[in-house]
Amino acid sequence: MNKIVRNHYAAADLPADLRGSIDISSRVSVTVEVEPLPLGREALVAMTRAIQTDSRGTTPEEAVARIRALRDEWDD
Repeated sequence: MNKIVRNHYAAADLPADLRGSIDISSRVSVTVEVEPLPLGREALVAMTRAIQTDSRGTTPEEAVARIRALRDEWDD
């Protein structure tokens, strides 16, 4: 993800719609991040199928072992 951070940025240099009621003599921190594009239906379906195909699942023995480990954390 692309991200730009500017600390101690002059509020006077901000566009008016971002500055709002901030005093122009102030210093601000500005963070700009690129928003990810929403995935379309086809991309979501393809991603879901790929995850399901690559998933090996959990055996009953593994599930029981995980549950017992979690339960045993509370026994201390």
